[in-house]
Amino acid sequence: MPLLNRPLLAYQLALLRRHGVSDVILACSYRVDDVRNALGDGSAFGVRLRYAVEREPLGTGGGLRHATDLAHGTVVVLNGDVITDADLTAMAQFHVARTARTTIYLRTVEDPRPFGLVETEGDGRVRAFREKPTTPEEITTNTINAGIYLIDAALLDRIPRGSVVSVEREFFPAIVAGGIATYGWIATAYWRDIGSPAAYRAVQTDLLEGRVRGVPPPPGTATAGSWIGEGVRIAHGARVDAPSVIGPGVELGVGARVGPRSVVGARGRIGPGACVEGAILWEDVTVGAGAILRDCVVASDARIGAQAEIGPGVVLEAGAVVPDRTRLV
Repeated sequence: MPLLNRPLLAYQLALLRRHGVSDVILACSYRVDDVRNALGDGSAFGVRLRYAVEREPLGTGGGLRHATDLAHGTVVVLNGDVITDADLTAMAQFHVARTARTTIYLRTVEDPRPFGLVETEGDGRVRAFREKPTTPEEITTNTINAGIYLIDAALLDRIPRGSVVSVEREFFPAIVAGGIATYGWIATAYWRDIGSPAAYRAVQTDLLEGRVRGVPPPPGTATAGSWIGEGVRIAHGARVDAPSVIGPGVELGVGARVGPRSVVGARGRIGPGACVEGAILWEDVTVGAGAILRDCVVASDARIGAQAEIGPGVVLEAGAVVPDRTRLV
């Protein structure tokens, strides 16, 4: 999954490396070969990567148990669909100061209804976990589980090997009920779960506008507030409005316009007079002459016909074909 033409996981690897974590295990079950092709052994990202491959998905707890057969000591765990600039060093210091065996990064949110709630004592010790509230009376706190944990690896032996287990709904409540020191660390940081197309597009805007600290810059050469990859060809009258990212080998036709807040993946073709604004295009996308794309997501190898219009919120799958003059709004 690309963010500004880098793999999503590259941002998590950069976060870990920045806080001294260089030995990383990926718990994988789906399209593992694609993950390996994108990340390799991790050397390109300054870490050592190992892969713990599940034959069948084991859930967030069972997958963690399977992966941490390769680990010991205190393990840093990150959900795979979160972008954050949380200070993991400060979290680790809190963990040590509390003599915790598990620490969970918590966030306060204005509307906690879409999330599971985590209740804590005054010193941060976790008191209880609550399912997503359905009535106002069930909203007992506005702190939610943000998907980053420090866990004593020995505790994970409590999860039956090879079983499907939820770390949020089964493992954490069980250790809290058993009196094991579990704390919630609350801090202000950028954090976004990108589990929806709207959030996926929004996080790229946040990255482009510099709202996430310490992330690697987009690939390419910084030029007038945008990043332009190698071999890009921009025809007469075409322009790139900042901030935007243009991947290697992209061609912009006469009078085409890309941006602001747009990403064009490698080898994209933007036809004469076409307009791509606030849109995220993966690699090898072709946009016909005079087409208009706004605030949408277009996956790899899609073809957008001439004079077509793709409107806000639209998501096109890989290989999609949109005929000339079609309107998708």
